[in-house]
Amino acid sequence: MKPAFQLTALALTASASSLAFATQYLGVEQAQHLMFPDATAFKDDTLRLSTEQMREVEKLSGLPARSVGWRVYAAYRGDAALGYVVLDDVIGKFELISYAVALNPDASVRQIEILAYRESHGFEIRSPAWRKQFTGKTAQSGLAIGEGIANISGATLSCTHVTDGVRRIAAIAQVALKR
Repeated sequence: MKPAFQLTALALTASASSLAFATQYLGVEQAQHLMFPDATAFKDDTLRLSTEQMREVEKLSGLPARSVGWRVYAAYRGDAALGYVVLDDVIGKFELISYAVALNPDASVRQIEILAYRESHGFEIRSPAWRKQFTGKTAQSGLAIGEGIANISGATLSCTHVTDGVRRIAAIAQVALKR
C-alpha cells in the first residue's frame, strides 16, 4: 500500500468511527408531545431577549446569556397555555448535545429530553433517573452539579454542560416567559 493511500484510508476510518456514535433519539415534535401529552397545539414563540433581559439572565444563572434568539414553542390545550418547550444545543466534550426543556408557566422545569447525542461517552445523561432530577427546579433552586443535580462518572462534561444549559433556560423562563 502506498503511504498516501494509507493515510487517506486511516483518515476515512477515523472520521467514520467518530460519526458512529451520533444518535438521534427524538425529533422536535416527538419531544413536544412526550413532554406535554395533553397539548392540542404547539405554537412557535421564538424569543428575542433584550440587552436588559440578557443581563438579568446572566445574573440569575451565573452564566453568559449566550444568545439573543431562542427556539421556543408554547404548548396549549385549547386556549389554555400549558407551558413552553425550549430547544438548545451545548457542547459535550467535543460534539453538540441537542436537548429540549419543558417549562411550566411558573418557569419551573417540567422535564428535559435529550434529542441527539453525538459523543462516544456520556450517553448516560439520557437516563430517566438523571433527567428526573431537573423536575420542579428553577434558576434559583439547585440547578448545578453537586447542588441538586448528581454527576455521572464518565459523563462529567455532558452532565455539567447540559445542567448549565438547563439553568440558563430556567433563567430565561424566569425573565421572559413566566406568567
